[in-house]
Amino acid sequence: MKNQKMLQTICTKMKNACQIDPRLFDEYNVKRGLRNRDHTGVLVGLTNIGDVVGYRYENKQIVPCEGNLFYRGYPLNRLVSGFQIDRRHGFEEICYLLLAGELPNRVELRYFSEYLAELRELPENFTHSTILTMVGQDMMNMVARAVLVLYTIDQNPEDRSEENLVRQSLNLLAKFPAIVAYSYNAYRHGYQRKTLSIRHPRRDLDTAENFLYMLKGGRYTRLEADLLDLALVTHAEHGGGNNSTFTLRVTSSSGTDTYAAIAAAIGSLKGPYHGGANLKVMQMMEDMKANVSNWESKDEVARYLLGILKKEVGDGTGKIYGVGHAVYTLSDPRAKILKEKAAELADEKNRTEELRLYNLVEELAPEVFAGFKGRQRQKIVCANVDFYSGFVYSCIGIPRELYTPIFAMGRLAGWCAHRLEELNHKSRRIIRPAYKNVTKPRNYVPLSARD
Repeated sequence: MKNQKMLQTICTKMKNACQIDPRLFDEYNVKRGLRNRDHTGVLVGLTNIGDVVGYRYENKQIVPCEGNLFYRGYPLNRLVSGFQIDRRHGFEEICYLLLAGELPNRVELRYFSEYLAELRELPENFTHSTILTMVGQDMMNMVARAVLVLYTIDQNPEDRSEENLVRQSLNLLAKFPAIVAYSYNAYRHGYQRKTLSIRHPRRDLDTAENFLYMLKGGRYTRLEADLLDLALVTHAEHGGGNNSTFTLRVTSSSGTDTYAAIAAAIGSLKGPYHGGANLKVMQMMEDMKANVSNWESKDEVARYLLGILKKEVGDGTGKIYGVGHAVYTLSDPRAKILKEKAAELADEKNRTEELRLYNLVEELAPEVFAGFKGRQRQKIVCANVDFYSGFVYSCIGIPRELYTPIFAMGRLAGWCAHRLEELNHKSRRIIRPAYKNVTKPRNYVPLSARD
């Protein structure tokens, strides 16, 4: 009882100690969340890897525009249409592009894919000792732990030469899908009392197909593999300013090892405001499906969305999940790419009616949001990639516990590319922003006089 009272006392004092007058941020011109007053990101670095375009400046004013995403200068939609026209998967090609800076030719892509396939097997006893023996309730924590354990079996974990950094990056890219699949299989066995199945990775399958094989055996369609590959491609890179990549660059700038830096990025991505957003979308849509009688009624759907903003329905946060983005305004190119292909998958799974509801929410949410906020005060919003990715994973039959780990599986390519860049550009410095202390000086009082 005394311990509980002591904890409550500390919690109360801690809560008070953590409060900062919001007016001080303006007084000291502090960029909260590294955001400018117009909500744009504070420019803190340079990169050759990815570029996120969601607006342009005209006469020092932000002008919304259709979103675009570039990987090493190539528009994402052009890269996607390139491998889709060839009726092949593109994730390995994108990994090569992000790491090497150029698109591979046929021979380079074949050798690169074969090299990754050779590295897929996890080290001997690793699966049992690291994954099956210590089963956790959260996949991201299990995956982060497994990544850190890889440090202990790396012969040169602290070697930061370019060749060794590339070797570590490719080893992680190859083994990460098995770590994710086995972590879920262990969780499923330990917490859901289901049969434990560990399938060894296959060299004859690409990354998306191999992951589905390890997760589901041979029970997946070509279209399901196409959509998973597409999801990995759309999540592979998103500039240096997203939370997890920035975390990766901050930790890398200190000179830490590859495994520690990647584990830090995984921890960042785990957050519900970053990688976990698609789960929130699924929960929101399930509540909407249960409480909206006519899924095709614009008035009824709009009323429900307004109820979300008023905190009358949903989870009470006032957020329409999957709508709005820090950079994109009129559109998120990743959402457009997934939405187009998701229509084929919804048709295969007899879920076209459900997809139409998603499309209607995407159409109505910006208008409802504008009406609620007032058009002079609100930012332009659009559906982001999280809005459709959860639906795609659900159609494929991927468990929800794996939604964020799959995000990490794709983003790992971008993380590795940014780590290589952070450690090898000639102007590198440890990243150290400043915080303004706003506590006034205090006189010390001896313990005997504090009663």
